[in-house]
Amino acid sequence: MKILLVTTRSNELAGFISGLDLKKHEPVLAESGRNALDFVRSIKPALVIVDKSLPDYEPLELVKEISRVDAMVNTAVITEMSRKEFHEKSEGLGVLSALPGDPGTEDARKLLLDMNRVLNMLMGI
Repeated sequence: MKILLVTTRSNELAGFISGLDLKKHEPVLAESGRNALDFVRSIKPALVIVDKSLPDYEPLELVKEISRVDAMVNTAVITEMSRKEFHEKSEGLGVLSALPGDPGTEDARKLLLDMNRVLNMLMGI
């Protein structure tokens, strides 16, 4: 399963990336929203994780664009917003999870559990 991480901070997020279960998932990196949209069109990832600051898109705007390209792609956002603020701003976008501004290995593992729950529900398991 491919996981697209949209970030310019791949070195800073090394712990988070290692928590994405690299034996089962293939992480793909994109450094801009434009590149991410190209990847969504071509590789159809199971999950796109959008970092809090990108050179060309605000995170939630990119999530909207991703859903226009493929509404079946799960998304998560790395953000500094409080849970309440994030919920208000992302309502209706179908974001799977809000991650802390500097997520670690455990955040990645929890995200994968959440993604697997959603995929299992979709498959009727």
